[in-house]
Amino acid sequence: MRILLDECLPRELLGYLAGHAVTTVQQLDWHGLKNGELLKKAAGQFEVFLTIDQLLIRQQTIPPNLGVVTIRARSNRIQDLLPLIPELLRTLNEAKPGKAVSIGRPKR
Repeated sequence: MRILLDECLPRELLGYLAGHAVTTVQQLDWHGLKNGELLKKAAGQFEVFLTIDQLLIRQQTIPPNLGVVTIRARSNRIQDLLPLIPELLRTLNEAKPGKAVSIGRPKR
């Protein structure tokens, strides 16, 4: 699966997403783009956009050919994300175009 990793997530996450073709927003030099523009650019090039930005799905229209997975964690630090990796991998394998799903738990 082709996944675009949002700039607000640590690059270390790449190493835990084996079996997927993961590209970061920074690698494409798309950092700083507004969410709407970012989603439009990602649509067609990626199957899933992975973020921790919980406002994104409330504020943006999800393109019909792009799935969005939002991670809900205490922070975006890798140590807070690692316990969610098994759930994340299952969710990525079930991701559907045009749909947004959240995993994890709300920040405390």
